Amino acid sequence: MSARPFSYIQLGLALAAGLGLRLSFIWHFPFYSGDTKFYEELARNWLDHGVYGLYVRGALTAVDMRVPGYPAFLAAIYFVIGRSARVVMVAQALVDLSTCVLAALIAARLAPVSRRAVAGTAALWMAALCPFTADYTAVVMTETLATFVTTAAVLVLVYFLTSTVLDSPPDAPSDLSPRRKAFSLAGWFLLLGFIAGLGTLVRPETPLVLGAAGVALCVRWWRPANWPKLILATCWMCAGLLLPLAPWAARNARTFGRVEFLGPRYAQTYGDFIPRGYFAWTRTWMTRFGDAYMVTWSLGNQPIDIAAIPASAFDSGAERARVAELLGRYNSNLAMTPVLDREFANLAAERTARNPLRTYIFVPAGRIAAMWFTPRIELLPYSGKLWPPGERWRGNPADFGVTLGFGILSCAYLGLAAVGWWRYRAQMAATFLILFVAIRTLAMTQLQTVEPRYVIECFPVIVALGALAWAMPSRQSAATESASE
Repeated sequence: MSARPFSYIQLGLALAAGLGLRLSFIWHFPFYSGDTKFYEELARNWLDHGVYGLYVRGALTAVDMRVPGYPAFLAAIYFVIGRSARVVMVAQALVDLSTCVLAALIAARLAPVSRRAVAGTAALWMAALCPFTADYTAVVMTETLATFVTTAAVLVLVYFLTSTVLDSPPDAPSDLSPRRKAFSLAGWFLLLGFIAGLGTLVRPETPLVLGAAGVALCVRWWRPANWPKLILATCWMCAGLLLPLAPWAARNARTFGRVEFLGPRYAQTYGDFIPRGYFAWTRTWMTRFGDAYMVTWSLGNQPIDIAAIPASAFDSGAERARVAELLGRYNSNLAMTPVLDREFANLAAERTARNPLRTYIFVPAGRIAAMWFTPRIELLPYSGKLWPPGERWRGNPADFGVTLGFGILSCAYLGLAAVGWWRYRAQMAATFLILFVAIRTLAMTQLQTVEPRYVIECFPVIVALGALAWAMPSRQSAATESASE
């Protein structure tokens, strides 16, 4: 028994509405990120000169500071259509609409057959009209493409976690022989790893989806009799992951004399000094997106004012004076030297020793809240500030209204996702989705800044789970479907 996830009429209407929303962001709110210039230059140099690199001191120099997936996407658009940021944004809008369809397929796969159309249609509309992913089509950055590839990988595993083929014994009745069944499963796990590998060439953290898949498979195949299948699945996923990464690693080995499968964590070129001690210090207190502008991205470019650092960064007046002295030395020449960085590292170690729960629990929890429970207007010309509400409303009603509306909408999506997961929590596929969101979120708390965009790749999963809140079957239909199985 099967059911279509949505009708063609609903598909056409939802995609048309979604395209209109995305084009409105592209037309009225295009955004230029600091990373955009790197991706554009990499694409142009690759296309024009056959060199994946940047101009350094007037010379075109090969680099490995960014993985090549997104620059390849830009180069393909430049070659086929033209070199316009708006053209890239429109292409991203089409990619994002494809992600909406994938999210609908995930929701429909999780829902009972009798409610599959309801879940798929709800997810399709929720994804198409979601402004939090739509506005990222209006900026030349990796998020839209990375979200599409990640969602495709999630869909592949959801398909298998909701299939009985995985747990059927080799001698069970089937249209496939045991050998062909084994090859079929191996092929699909190879595909899962391959898609994740393609995503890794866009965003280096994409393999986190395989981490969630591995945990889900361990839970499903925890019995010793299933361990051979677990080992084989893991091996095939790893093989698939390495396939698209191998050419990149070979290029790095040939060009730089070192094998690198991923991009560098801090997007640096080889030999660049990275102020890890300074970043370790900021990880003991930074929980707000705004602090990244004043404290992290200003490093090396402009002075850092002690007044811009929140009181939570200091445990005492003496510590504040110590930080002021360190920043004064940095501000004198805008250079974070190894000696100065080591002093920040010592300060970070002292703060962690005094209060380890703060560094390892409370600050990551604050970052999680900042990544998920924000109005998500970082790409829009609004402040994102709501407090004090009366003063904000009187000062700029439009700014306050948009910020409040986006904040309420964000909470609504998350609330629906929580309801959907709770209703379908008995399904291993639903557990996998939550594992993916949790693992990715926790990993993103360890970066040097906190940004809402770090979890944008999770939103198709949030949409799929949220759609399930509308797809709870009646007891009678649930009993009928159980009996038919």
